[in-house]
Amino acid sequence: MTGKTSGNTSGDARNKSSARVEIERRRAAERRAGLLRRALIGAVAVLALAGAIFVAIKTADTGPAANGPLVAPAHAQGTTVTYGSASAPRTLDLFEDFRCPVCKNLEQTQGTEMQALADEGKIKINYHFGTFLDRNLGGEGSLAALAAAGAALDQSVAKFKAFHDALYAAQPEESSDAFADPDTLLEIAAKVPGLRGSTFDRQVRDGVFRPWASQVSAAFDSSGVQGTPTALLDGTELDLASGSLRTLVEQAK
Repeated sequence: MTGKTSGNTSGDARNKSSARVEIERRRAAERRAGLLRRALIGAVAVLALAGAIFVAIKTADTGPAANGPLVAPAHAQGTTVTYGSASAPRTLDLFEDFRCPVCKNLEQTQGTEMQALADEGKIKINYHFGTFLDRNLGGEGSLAALAAAGAALDQSVAKFKAFHDALYAAQPEESSDAFADPDTLLEIAAKVPGLRGSTFDRQVRDGVFRPWASQVSAAFDSSGVQGTPTALLDGTELDLASGSLRTLVEQAK
């Protein structure tokens, strides 16, 4: 009996020992698998972070300079663009947004007469531009068009005026953000003789005058004007639908 009992105890011990070895083997395997999973997760996180950093750097390198240094066009008057002689006896302040369809209508119906009065020395036109339609409708077409107009103004007031008129002539639907595309702006600029060139194209593509355009828009927002187009003759609002601008100018004497 003793021998039999002794034999069973020895077998049980061997079985228990084998079980412990198997348990330790499985635990070791689980620890190795856990370490591998954590290593893989860490590697994925590092790669994701590196990718995000690359995208951020790439965007900063190639995106428009909306937050770049403030560079004003050579012929800007602060946040105002003036067309006409500074000594003109009357001042027409015109508030516009390049995406505004009513502004386009004003330019098509009154633009020629406004320019003629300025060219005759009877008025000077102070242009003030807003970009509120970007906020209202989404996009950045107003801001991009204004910055491109700044690139034209950097050459001359005459180039600005011609490009200003070309933008309104080619204005897309109000809900469209087509002006946000530099290629669209450059196609329109090609209609203005002598405007396109390596410097102008770079200024448009790089958004060189976007910080200035943002400043112009901020001045518009703080002006108290509630909509576009708004026209003030020597500080008094005009109803441009009530008659020709020339008549209104003559009556204002």
